[in-house]
Amino acid sequence: MTVSTAEAAHFVLGLALMLGSAHGMGALFRMSRQPAVVGEIVGGLVLGPSVLGMLLPEFHGLVFGHAGTSGAMLGAISQLGLLLLMFCSGVDVGTAFPRGQRVTTVLVTLSGTLLPFLVGLLVVQQIEVQQFLGGARSRTAFVLVFAAAIAVTSIPVIARIFLDLGILDTNFARIVIGAAVIEDVALYVILGIALSIAGAATGSAFGLPAILELHGASTSAFGYHVVVNFGFITLASTAGPWLLTRARLGKVADGTLVLVVLLATCSLGLWLGVALIYSAFVVGIAVGAVCRDSGSLRSIREFAFAFLVPVYFASVGASLDLVHHFEPTLFFLFLVGACAVKASSVYLGARLAGESRVGAGNIAVAMNARGGPGIVLASVAYNAGVIAETFYVVLVLLAIVTSLMAGAWLDFVVRNKWALR
Repeated sequence: MTVSTAEAAHFVLGLALMLGSAHGMGALFRMSRQPAVVGEIVGGLVLGPSVLGMLLPEFHGLVFGHAGTSGAMLGAISQLGLLLLMFCSGVDVGTAFPRGQRVTTVLVTLSGTLLPFLVGLLVVQQIEVQQFLGGARSRTAFVLVFAAAIAVTSIPVIARIFLDLGILDTNFARIVIGAAVIEDVALYVILGIALSIAGAATGSAFGLPAILELHGASTSAFGYHVVVNFGFITLASTAGPWLLTRARLGKVADGTLVLVVLLATCSLGLWLGVALIYSAFVVGIAVGAVCRDSGSLRSIREFAFAFLVPVYFASVGASLDLVHHFEPTLFFLFLVGACAVKASSVYLGARLAGESRVGAGNIAVAMNARGGPGIVLASVAYNAGVIAETFYVVLVLLAIVTSLMAGAWLDFVVRNKWALR
């Protein structure tokens, strides 16, 4: 495809605006002791149809319009950002899991993840969801995403909040981050299954699922995707590090080789019917076990979080149309319901582990922050046709508001020198 000079100019301008707006708003939010990722999304929101599209519709359509070449290229850049975000998240899984406080961590995880997920499965059976289904029209995939959205907790956001408050090395932080690690692994397994089912439902599946003629709503398709997704992460955590060690990846420590391994494994995953982001997350787990502290991984992370990842989060904000697709009543009900279920479930698990009322309450507030994983869940489910735009807006705003709530409360507790647990 040949790109004209004008199209290239529009693309470069759009990329500069997204990167500058994301970093600028992210810095402002960081100075206000709030998660930078929320600022990056707000930076994109300003450039989206809700603000720039209303003020300068022609300019917005020219630079960011999905029908144009510039919009398509910006979309490709943001997807690369998502790919590297998931890879880095996988690398971080091993470092985030705590060695102490295991009893409390396990009980908080079991109660705070399993109960909200089960409640989500029960609630979604009682409501009419047809209006919230995306183009895939897969109720099974929607149910999984709905339940996961209630249960999810964000590692990057809550870890950054702890770091900014100077409490990252406390037992309180270790409990929350350890539980969030397990939750995120479970989330991406569920999301990978949902995306695989949605792909089969739309007829976009290829590779082995297409050869086997698996259909999204069939029992055989569901069973296949469950087995493949669980098998993928099992192999990554066992055989993956062994293979990478034999290939001397840790000693070579070459960034290009790491990226080749990432892309090749993701290609294999796609052929098997595994979602791209899930494959990247799994590769990150395996690579992190071999060369987590290598200079090549640090270089990849620095480049990703300086350039590609902010563009991804800005693109999420830019895709929000609060003028035409924001339903305040739906958002308020889902916000209250999701927070109540999540907080009470985490509180129950913490109390069963012997935590005080104060400690259990603070853990419940911290684990309500949905941040990055919640946004990833919403964006990939929307792009895969699992959820409609109205519900997509609800999930992104849920991630933003709960992250701000957790950051504000913990900052208040620390500044007043109250006990965390």
